Amino acid sequence: MSAEIEKRIQEIETAMQQADFWNDKEQAQTLIKELHDLKIAAEGAGAWEKGGAVLSLVAGAGGDDAEDFARMLLEMYRKFSEGRGWGMRVLHENQNDHGGYRNVSVEIAGKSVYGILKNEYGVHRLVRQSPFNASQKRQTSFVLVEILPVLEKVTTIELDEKDLDITMARSSGPGGQNVNKRETAVRIVHTPTGLSAHVDGERTQGANKEKALTILKAKLLRKLEEERKEKISDLSEGQKIEWGNQIRSYVLHPYKLVKDHRTDVEVRDAEGVLEGGLEPFLHSA
Repeated sequence: MSAEIEKRIQEIETAMQQADFWNDKEQAQTLIKELHDLKIAAEGAGAWEKGGAVLSLVAGAGGDDAEDFARMLLEMYRKFSEGRGWGMRVLHENQNDHGGYRNVSVEIAGKSVYGILKNEYGVHRLVRQSPFNASQKRQTSFVLVEILPVLEKVTTIELDEKDLDITMARSSGPGGQNVNKRETAVRIVHTPTGLSAHVDGERTQGANKEKALTILKAKLLRKLEEERKEKISDLSEGQKIEWGNQIRSYVLHPYKLVKDHRTDVEVRDAEGVLEGGLEPFLHSA
């Protein structure tokens, strides 16, 4: 890393810690984008691995609020992705009557997506006045964020057909012009581990099955990686999506603060974070 680049990185990171950093949101986003580009230039392409990613959100404790929180997080990641020119498409969604999500999976395509977002993996917590009860009492809810790399050709994982429980079904979504696509849903469960993948966003059953197999292989690769690191308890299949397991808290009431519990990074502009301003957390992970 050149001394000039290192100095500029330090200047921007110092500015980000100031209380008035988010007062001028346009200027803040410009500086954050510059920091992102500087770090890529300084660390080289090898520091940001594996290309695209599959983002999955699973509502946990909190009922309607948790499902609405999943919607809020999906919008946060959508806006963050749009700011970088990344593309996003839905692979599977299970939506409630209020526009929230019980679970949803999307594929994000672009340069360095997985490398940048991989540390978002974990339980996220929201504290706010609930819009779903008349008294608007304070409600705490939880969502699991899962990030997996998109592996176009997986050669290191071989799946035995006898270990796969494959279900073909019609999606529960609305019909209309998408009815043919929605009749091709595929869910695959790897019975030895309980890991699963559900895809109904492709146009054919074969394409959905291929994508589901790819996602399942990525989950198995992550499981092997976590086993090597002796962190099996952090896997989504065994992780409780509730109090005490969160990696980040988004507090909207009685004060406003977003705090990452792994790094202690805090941002008081909670709305700015939910509008896609994730950079302070990503660069500190």
